[in-house]
Amino acid sequence: MTDIVIPDNNEEEFIAIASKLGYKTLYLLYNYENYQSKKKNFADIANIKIVNGILADNKNLKKIKNKMEEGSVFVAAKSSDKDMEIMEGSLANLIFSFEENQRRDFMHQRASGLNHILCGLARKNNITLGFSFTSILNAKNRHEILGRMMQNLRMCKRFKVKTIIASFAKNPYEMRSMHDLRSLFKVLERHIR
Repeated sequence: MTDIVIPDNNEEEFIAIASKLGYKTLYLLYNYENYQSKKKNFADIANIKIVNGILADNKNLKKIKNKMEEGSVFVAAKSSDKDMEIMEGSLANLIFSFEENQRRDFMHQRASGLNHILCGLARKNNITLGFSFTSILNAKNRHEILGRMMQNLRMCKRFKVKTIIASFAKNPYEMRSMHDLRSLFKVLERHIR
């Protein structure tokens, strides 16, 4: 019963909605520059375990690697053209939104951003691959995003890669209950068989 969100000075709203939706753990992701100043202790607001994490980008991955070695910091990265480098160096705990790349799909296969090499690296280095509900919610081309997600799920299942589906919401009202997210995940998995 976990969700991952990207707050922008609206942490209390996220926590209140997560509590109503029945979540037990909520990950709050912050930019590396804002991580120290933004991370707060929200233990007294609700009975939800709050975990602060870093949302990495290509510019600060090396700095974040040093921070990960110092202590247990949760690091998530949005998929980019540096996915191979991130996975080889174990620079993140989670990489999400592979299906949001801007490439056109091939004739018989989706350009889903994930391949067998990346799946092998993720499994070897214990990196979880994330699927973002917000990318479906806000997409103009939902059919393409859903097709890419199904292809990525098929790859993850074949190579036994750990996966997670979360909202990755930037707005508290983009969050959905864990039941809804699990149902979506089950429907997508049912179609890949």
